[in-house]
Amino acid sequence: MSNKIKITLPDGSVKEFDKGVTGHDIAMSISEGLARNVLSTKVNGQVWDTTRPINDDAHIQLLTWNDPEGQNTFWHSSAHLLAEALEELYPGIKFGIGPPISNGFYYDVDFGEKELQGEELEKIEQKMLELARQKNEFQRSEVSKQDALDYYQKKGDEYKLELIDGLNDGEITFYQQGNFTDLCRGPHIPHTGYIKAVKLLNIAGAYWRGDEKRKQLTRIYGITFPKQKELKEYLELLEEAKKRDHRKLGKEMELFAFSEKVGLGLPLWLPKGTMLRDRLENFLKKAQVKAGYQPVITPHIGNKELYITSGHYEKYGKDSFQPIAAPSDDDSKSDEEYLLKPMNCPHHCEIYKTKPRSYKDLPLRLAEFGTVYRYEQSGELHGLTRVRSFTQDDAHIFCRPDQVKEEFVKVIDLVLFVFNSLGFEDFVTQVSLRDPENKEKYIGSDELWDKAEKSIIEAAEEKGLKTVIELGEAAFYGPKLDFMVKDALGRSWQLGTIQVDYTLPERFKLEYVGADNSKHRPVMIHRAPFGSMERFVAVLIEHCAGNFPLWLSPEQVAVLPISEKYADYANKVYTELESNDITGFIDHRDEKIGRKIRDAEVKKIPYMLIVGEQEAAEGKVSIRKHGEGDVGSMSLEDFKSFFNQKVLDSIENK
Repeated sequence: MSNKIKITLPDGSVKEFDKGVTGHDIAMSISEGLARNVLSTKVNGQVWDTTRPINDDAHIQLLTWNDPEGQNTFWHSSAHLLAEALEELYPGIKFGIGPPISNGFYYDVDFGEKELQGEELEKIEQKMLELARQKNEFQRSEVSKQDALDYYQKKGDEYKLELIDGLNDGEITFYQQGNFTDLCRGPHIPHTGYIKAVKLLNIAGAYWRGDEKRKQLTRIYGITFPKQKELKEYLELLEEAKKRDHRKLGKEMELFAFSEKVGLGLPLWLPKGTMLRDRLENFLKKAQVKAGYQPVITPHIGNKELYITSGHYEKYGKDSFQPIAAPSDDDSKSDEEYLLKPMNCPHHCEIYKTKPRSYKDLPLRLAEFGTVYRYEQSGELHGLTRVRSFTQDDAHIFCRPDQVKEEFVKVIDLVLFVFNSLGFEDFVTQVSLRDPENKEKYIGSDELWDKAEKSIIEAAEEKGLKTVIELGEAAFYGPKLDFMVKDALGRSWQLGTIQVDYTLPERFKLEYVGADNSKHRPVMIHRAPFGSMERFVAVLIEHCAGNFPLWLSPEQVAVLPISEKYADYANKVYTELESNDITGFIDHRDEKIGRKIRDAEVKKIPYMLIVGEQEAAEGKVSIRKHGEGDVGSMSLEDFKSFFNQKVLDSIENK
């Protein structure tokens, strides 16, 4: 029996090694420099420690800091380093979970009677760096369930005991570095010395296992880097992000607000924000009409039976807003129950069923800016990016099976048009498929899922999209193509989405009469280029720092009279602008012109038109551009032509 195995590298080359070879050994066979930088190893699609033996033929990828999964390993190990530092500084504390996240990591900790105030973070950082310099190896060991229970019973950590209770023998591993041991699947970096820069960012509360009825633990967020320079650059980026925070700019620009009396997570759109939102909606509505979509409107609530049929009640019902009982007409209790609409698609299925459909009627494209409601825990709410009420630029395409790929490609074109028009140029598409190991999470047959997944992958390939495959990220009723957009700060957001669904047409018994005069089941495509209006606006604000494209800006000009003596001329100027569909306002306040200019700059008004004695006498305006300063003076007619050209440029340049 051969003691050799074949290792296939990403470039397709195959090397032969002895059984038991590790990722580190393979890296050393290529170069010592590579071996120093490898953080973990992907073996047949699974990420392993670089020290874990490989005993069978495998496809491998050596992961460094330049790979997202390499960073993930680095930050996972950093969470363990944080826990080790905390245990040294605060003996007797108990630990929940400590996963990596998109930027850094966190650990949920039970400090008992102690409450962290924030000033302790620097001391914890120093302890982490002290431990990191010891270069302690992360050592993996497989542990029986009984031994794992015995270890944490002796330690008195009920959180780990609860986690172990849900695991089986043969799938439990511990990791140890230095004097700290943790229940963990891994993987981890070779040793703590790779961690050279540490910053603990903030402290928050987090209910154990997300249950508001369980104890609230202390969640410590942090980030680490292999070089101090990278931490410095990241902190500078964080400062820029604070300046761009849509919650801060939304308040300064008077776009939206929240009220506790209205309810947490329920945004109020102010006049300027509504104007911005209306322009976005009208922009997409025009594009949709050209693409053959028909507008529809559906109620904000629906009968509970509607969502039982669709499957939404089973999947969301327990964790969402509870049913609303209908009042009775007499003393007897009504059996009618309604839900706040969690999705628009069941309503659109019922619209499809309002009359018989022929194969000649398809595709049928129904579009709605429909407001939906989902219950998010209060601790998860965040400005406009996580809310309980949001409007989706929703559409559902009902088509024949032979039309699926063509329709999917057309939707991709529409999403790309939207992104290009608004300056989102850096994105990848995520093909979200079923988790093959956990199919009970989904509804529908294997055959239908295979068809749907194949259509999405082929359409993405046809358009030449840069894609990543993610198992387990599909919607419960079908696979999807998610557009992961990077903003100006390099942060990734999921915005547009397209989903193929063979299941809802089956559940709603949707039919069309085919060319063979027999009844057939249509396929349903769900799509939303913006995703949700709320999240899209939030990301757009932060992406452009509130400096919206000129055509989209709710207030495009501010007319600034130097004093009240020129109020009449200012009114005349603004009336002329309004007649040319240029929006804005006149600042009639009794303030010095310098203050008016500063305030207009804070509100990010694209153009400021200053009017005084000379401008009134010559029928001109003096123009300042936001962020750039003086543009010069010109007649009102010339400014209108100048402005209209700038609007065209702001669209065409995208």
